[in-house]
Amino acid sequence: MNSSSYIGITTMKPYCRVLTSCRNSSIFKFPSSKSNHFIADNSSKFQSKLIHSRRFHCCSAQILGKKCGINSNRRAFRLSDPNWGQIRVYRSCSGAHGGRRGVLVISNVASDFRKHSTSVESHVNEKGFESIYINGGLNVKPLVIERIERGHVEEESGLEFKDPDVNFDHSEGLNKEKVEREVPEIEKEAWRLLRSAVVDYCGNPVGTVAANDPGDKQPLNYDQVFIRDFVPSALAFLLKGEGEIVKNFLLHTLQLQSWEKTVDCYSPGQGLMPASFKVRTVPLDGGNGAFEEVLDPDFGESAIGRVAPVDSGLWWIILLRAYGKITGDYALQERVDVQTGIRLILNLCLTDGFDMFPSLLVTDGSCMIDRRMGIHGHPLEIQALFYSALRCSREMITVNDGTKNLVRAINNRLSALSFHIREYYWVDMKKINEIYRYKTEEYSTDAINKFNIYPDQIPTWLVDWIPDQGGYLIGNLQPAHMDFRFFTLGNLWSIISSLGTAKQNEGILNLIEAKWDDLVAHMPLKICYPALENEEWRIITGSDPKNTPWSYHNGGSWPTLLWQFTLACIKMGRPELARKAVALAEERLSVDHWPEYYDTRNGRFIGKQSRLYQTWTIAGFLTSKMLLENPEMASLLAWEEDYELLEICVCALSKTGRKKCSRSAARSQIPVQ
Repeated sequence: MNSSSYIGITTMKPYCRVLTSCRNSSIFKFPSSKSNHFIADNSSKFQSKLIHSRRFHCCSAQILGKKCGINSNRRAFRLSDPNWGQIRVYRSCSGAHGGRRGVLVISNVASDFRKHSTSVESHVNEKGFESIYINGGLNVKPLVIERIERGHVEEESGLEFKDPDVNFDHSEGLNKEKVEREVPEIEKEAWRLLRSAVVDYCGNPVGTVAANDPGDKQPLNYDQVFIRDFVPSALAFLLKGEGEIVKNFLLHTLQLQSWEKTVDCYSPGQGLMPASFKVRTVPLDGGNGAFEEVLDPDFGESAIGRVAPVDSGLWWIILLRAYGKITGDYALQERVDVQTGIRLILNLCLTDGFDMFPSLLVTDGSCMIDRRMGIHGHPLEIQALFYSALRCSREMITVNDGTKNLVRAINNRLSALSFHIREYYWVDMKKINEIYRYKTEEYSTDAINKFNIYPDQIPTWLVDWIPDQGGYLIGNLQPAHMDFRFFTLGNLWSIISSLGTAKQNEGILNLIEAKWDDLVAHMPLKICYPALENEEWRIITGSDPKNTPWSYHNGGSWPTLLWQFTLACIKMGRPELARKAVALAEERLSVDHWPEYYDTRNGRFIGKQSRLYQTWTIAGFLTSKMLLENPEMASLLAWEEDYELLEICVCALSKTGRKKCSRSAARSQIPVQ
């Protein structure tokens, strides 16, 4: 009896199986557990593919949808070698009759079988997206393993990874080294460290650990894969032409999205993405020295402060778009499970509540600043990422009868959010003078001081600090409160996403250049400025010993912000600023062993609790270098002004007899083309 090719399929439902027909399967590079019975798959459309059931050895599912049996000699938390981007032709394994045959194993998602599972239109009228996705009946393959029979292949040979769904012609040559350019040693070291931080799950790369310091005896959660931390790593790999790890990451984290998570018997809204996940190994039943790999996500229930990450889902959507733009593999974002994942995130963010503002209301510690720092309310960082994710979603969502209302809600929110941030968050010398003369206690729809801001809130440091030319978007806005601190990440993403007007975006870079010694100094870039000190630090942070003045989140310098600064500078035609910042970082990062952050007002000291060999420090540096070498790639990762948004007014106040909401303030700063 001749053996036939078949496909191992995992679906979104927990406890499904990945099947292989080798006695000692090398499909995941290690022996799998034995099973003498056929395991049925959920998907009725694929049952005909799985009828060859002579003897199957399975990888069972848990947390993500699968567990992988591994040998006891294998490291429990394995970091892959630098050759993970290649496929292999493995030594042949015995079939039912003891015959030998070679197997070519290709890690591939969606592949040539997209017609079975990823057409949005074919599923629209069957069930609602959410019910299909959550109940586990979605007929899709988050991970497909193709098995292609070959002849008698005895030796192992390396083959270059080629995904038929990915247009690598578009991305392969992005970082081909020019003949005359010699790669600096610091870049070689950075690539070596980045690859050593890669985490494998069932033999496939799925992300990078937050930090990989061999001397760290208490890694805490730095040995996990964080969604926000992986973004610069993903971009570095994409710009290098290596998209497999990014695709795997997107699909694995998507599956984690559907799992139930609780804190003291209370569950957050559906669609929440985890902050991080960890690959763990547990012994298989029956012993024999075999283990299984499982994914263990953290939705905030283990985090300091038990705060759910608001930014994880937003970063996931942003990375999904970047993957498609750079690789040309738009089939991934068209899959039904991916489309549903986008919708769940948006439904969570766009849910109606008590808030009167278009900005997202979030608690302290829900983003990159994940400790108490007085950013609760409507922090700029979340608003900028929210705006970016909405623009990404509008590009990627398949428009049909089931999504037209969501698309309309996205457009309305984009319009309202851009107007809100541009009008009320922007400060420059002119605006500060206006605030200084504000009248208070205004009760009317025509009020100028709409948030009842008291002029005495203007801090003394701001009057002397802000330059005559330039300005920035403040950190937060709430009733009777303006947080005038400069938060770098939010301002940079406002430039990248065109949340700010062209004039405002230029003003932000002008301010950074004018205040270079405060915001950059010896190491780019300050996460915020200025630091909270004395009584202000004690009251706002709760006397946090890690967020002391000019340390960590409280005015510390974070090299990972370098790639976002580079992207913003290239978009605005100011690459010389980015080169200046990269040159500063290049002098110290390798010597200092790639720290997580730097302390002191000028960024001269390595952070007192800073982890070394921090992955997003390494990846941010590499991504910055590649963007400067290929500035045309910045246009794929950034957005230009969308003039149609300025014409949309969701208030419709004219129907109520009140004054119609005016957009002239926002439009007046944009040149008509």
